[in-house]
Amino acid sequence: MLPGVYTAVRKDGALYYRSSINYHSKHISLGSFPTEDEAAGAYREASFLLSDASVTIYNVFDGAFSCAAGTAAAKKPALSPEKAVILLNFRDNGLYFKNPIYLRKGYFSYFLSPSIELKFDIDDLFYYSGHKIQKRQGHLFVSDYGTQYSILGRCGVRPYAVAGRDYEFANGDPFDFRYSNIIIKSRFHGVVLMHQKGKERYRARIHINGTYIVGTYESEEKAAVAYNKAADLAKAAGIRKNFPENYVDAFSPKEYAQVYTGLKLSRRYLQYLKTQKAAGGNA
Repeated sequence: MLPGVYTAVRKDGALYYRSSINYHSKHISLGSFPTEDEAAGAYREASFLLSDASVTIYNVFDGAFSCAAGTAAAKKPALSPEKAVILLNFRDNGLYFKNPIYLRKGYFSYFLSPSIELKFDIDDLFYYSGHKIQKRQGHLFVSDYGTQYSILGRCGVRPYAVAGRDYEFANGDPFDFRYSNIIIKSRFHGVVLMHQKGKERYRARIHINGTYIVGTYESEEKAAVAYNKAADLAKAAGIRKNFPENYVDAFSPKEYAQVYTGLKLSRRYLQYLKTQKAAGGNA
């Protein structure tokens, strides 16, 4: 058997090959392969990567190191991109993670693929070292206890928030999830920041068979209360929908009641509720 390779048997009795390597007293599995040559190729690449400083996080994906390791005949690296990042981080930073994480100065990178590098603050290292990031239909998420959670949620971005409208990336990089790079335009559901005549205003909107403008207000908190009031009136009109409620801690209960009572909602929205109530609230 070639170095670093051993055989294994699947449940159906089929033979396959596994590869592993020892580095700094740690036994590291490199994966399973259909042929002995491929498994040996992964071992050779891992050995070369761990011993040759010319292989770095900047060139590990260009295929040059697999050629130098003697696996050029495979036309592509035998070692998976994920495992290559894991090994490089272990070599350069002395920490082994099961996910493709590479520590940088003051932050870390999570390589979702050779072309997608996600950046996070060190504060998130413990979480993402134990939670695998997945991508489906453009959404990035992790699975936790059987439930999928968007990674934007850890940054304070609400579910269904729209990039550019509800939040934006300060440096324009949609893969940079460091907290300082994510600008949340509104902390409340149904509230968006807008500019009128050079001044910041907050517009409350509610979605019921289309989006209705509830009103425009001078503060984010008042717009959040306006959304709550609009949702309450919709329920009173017989509209059966689960509207999320904004928790506005800027007001005491007495202040909240005063603001709630004094807020005016748009005539168009109020007229819509009248027609819905007359129709039996079947929205």
